[in-house]
Amino acid sequence: MFDIFNMLKKNEENKTMQVTRETIIGDILDMDQTTAPYFMEIGMHCLGCPASRGETIAEACEVHGVDCDELLEKLNAHLASKKA
Repeated sequence: MFDIFNMLKKNEENKTMQVTRETIIGDILDMDQTTAPYFMEIGMHCLGCPASRGETIAEACEVHGVDCDELLEKLNAHLASKKA
């Protein structure tokens, strides 16, 4: 049983998540907490609050007046560099 769990965990670790405009911020933070500074940079200082964790990248960028494509590029580069 534990072998199946470990195999599934290894498969998950090898996947690089591609962040899109529709990706939920809480999902990104759950996957990789080292992405938090990118959200802090755009003014999202309440990352633990349920509302902010349930927002999509697009919604957060709109609220904070940030270029969504620029943030996506930073997040995807960061995530890709961790899997390299």
